[in-house]
Amino acid sequence: MAVLLKSNLGDIPLIGRGKVRDLYAVGDMLLLVASDRISAFDHVLGSGIPGKGKILTQISLFWFDLLSDIVPNHLIATEVEDFPAELHPYADQLAGRSMLVKRAAMFPVECVARGYLAGSGWKEYQAAHTVCGIALPSGLQDGSRLPEAIFTPATKSQDGAHDENIPFSGVEDAVGAADADELRRLTLALYAKASSHAEASGLILADTKFEFGRVGGEIILGDEVLTPDSSRFWDRAAWKPGGAQASFDKQFVRDYLESIHWNKQAPAPALPDEVVERTQAKYLEAFRLLTGRELALSGRAEVRITN
Repeated sequence: MAVLLKSNLGDIPLIGRGKVRDLYAVGDMLLLVASDRISAFDHVLGSGIPGKGKILTQISLFWFDLLSDIVPNHLIATEVEDFPAELHPYADQLAGRSMLVKRAAMFPVECVARGYLAGSGWKEYQAAHTVCGIALPSGLQDGSRLPEAIFTPATKSQDGAHDENIPFSGVEDAVGAADADELRRLTLALYAKASSHAEASGLILADTKFEFGRVGGEIILGDEVLTPDSSRFWDRAAWKPGGAQASFDKQFVRDYLESIHWNKQAPAPALPDEVVERTQAKYLEAFRLLTGRELALSGRAEVRITN
């Protein structure tokens, strides 16, 4: 199937392109288009993963629906036929991979929940037995389950650089104490429900990040939600603390790039077919396990949600 590396919607105003998503202005609404681009080590690679944008979008739509009893979200429509007429000519680029959403004043922090020790959390723990300044018991290993899930916020990078972990006081300084408390409450509530569902599906949700905004005074959930790009999903049956875990993300891509000794500078290399195929299969498997459905990438979207 074809790979969509960059959308082109003619006269529809393009606001910007992220590592994966293209953002357009549609009246007083926004259109998010998930491309098939893939990034690693803070660089967008020279080749994409066919259908990746559709897989990520459909996973997000599943979670938006499942979690709507905890917090409202930014969705307006997810089917091209329900979009404004000026978008209909671009259905081939938009079907299954786009969301028409409300404009929100986004909070300038990444709201991260961790139930397991991994990544930057593991690095900090090794140095100080803390994560984002939160004291943790001694004796934990890489991949250990935490006594309870913790809220570990981060700065929201505006230039593509790494986000940086910050203490809770940093969130209070950025958004005020009341909103900081509510963002922490929502993040941990969403993580609790999502991790329970993931475990029932044979997966461990090690950690994830959420983005929240405000519309008309109400806090809403936005961006992507609980995808392999924004979360660490591990194979529950294979979980064993003490090292790297069997994951459902772009680990095949990172492993390949390390194997060719890329210097992690532009231009980023393209990927061989085998790495592309294995990565696509892992994303599809995550969709199947989480939703209980198969996703036909060449067909219509599996999930239909309108608010």
